[in-house]
Amino acid sequence: MDRLSNTVRPYAWGSTTAIPALLGVAPTGEPQAEVWMGAHPGAPSRISRTGTRTAATPDATPGPQQPTSEQPATEQPLTDVIAADPVAELGPATVEKFGPRLPFLLKLLAAGAPLSLQVHPDLAQAQRGYADEERRSVPIDAPHRTYKDANHKPELICALTPFDGLCGFRRPVEAAEAMEALGVDSLKPYADLLRAHPEEAALREVLTAILTADPAQMAETVTAAAAAAERLGGPYAPYARIAHHFPGDAGVIAAMLLNYVQLQPGEALFLGAGVPHAYLDGLGVEIMANSDNVLRCGLTPKHIDVPELLRIVRFEATEPGILRPEASPSGEELYETPADEFRLSRFDLSPGADPVDLTAATPQILLCTAGAPRAGDLVLVPGDSVFVPAGETTEVSGTGTLFRSTVVA
Repeated sequence: MDRLSNTVRPYAWGSTTAIPALLGVAPTGEPQAEVWMGAHPGAPSRISRTGTRTAATPDATPGPQQPTSEQPATEQPLTDVIAADPVAELGPATVEKFGPRLPFLLKLLAAGAPLSLQVHPDLAQAQRGYADEERRSVPIDAPHRTYKDANHKPELICALTPFDGLCGFRRPVEAAEAMEALGVDSLKPYADLLRAHPEEAALREVLTAILTADPAQMAETVTAAAAAAERLGGPYAPYARIAHHFPGDAGVIAAMLLNYVQLQPGEALFLGAGVPHAYLDGLGVEIMANSDNVLRCGLTPKHIDVPELLRIVRFEATEPGILRPEASPSGEELYETPADEFRLSRFDLSPGADPVDLTAATPQILLCTAGAPRAGDLVLVPGDSVFVPAGETTEVSGTGTLFRSTVVA
């Protein structure tokens, strides 16, 4: 079992206080959006087989962090450790099913402002898109590159604090009613389309119209809609807040097509392929397949590939399925999803209880979010995480909350 030294990603949308509060450190004043735990090549965790703990370090640019004078000389990226002996670290079943890499990435995510409105491809779409851009020699770091790899990216977000976001299309008639209530003339054509067509056609046509509208005219519409949402408040307040961060962005209007979701601590959302979504505010534990494939559809200055986006999005109204963990006799509370690349569960450990055996034939990352539980010989505090190689004997005990991430192999 190895303590992880993890990288903090300072994206502009990150909260300046949520992650420092969890870690029990003073805020720096800079946004701290995500802490990455795993073996993603963009910012792999680092380990020392001596078990020495090192703190998360800010990183403004992708890439492995060089050891500092405070880090032990034996520390090395988890990617290198796994590459040196994949079967020993991941187990034969994981390597056979997913190849010689850790299939998931675990994160602490702290949103202080809305993330981009986005969708993820399914596996076949990712493989096709990646192969096509490779064939056309589109540079992997080009701003207009859509597919960074050939993998899909299902993901799960579990709230640690009250957490709000957008997830999936709501019924077209509900979106039409919301637009009409704002009393903005330039929204009326969208509302009419939403009422006049079958569900799938209506959502497709309206999203296409929003994303291809004249930018100057759309900016005027967004400004008027934001002012109306500010006046109305209540269920319209989130759109005013989004517009505050993204003035004139077409994604503000696209957001009105989606379900607004509020999670309480312990509740979660699963985001499958083709489901448009955006996180707006809150702290959570996020786990996903180890991929960079994101197609954006608003609330961002980055490139929006509208034709490819329209091929990926699932144009169907859905209820946002809020997940609550299912308890087992061992005390493990599991968040059930259809993804094999990851399996997330939670343990609320109590003093005096028997140790819980977590030994598994698959790799694990354990994350402490409260208390001071013990994992093996290590005492963890909030924000601490450890990597457990496949097959290593592992017991947890003490008092606190641990999230357990592994794979289905």
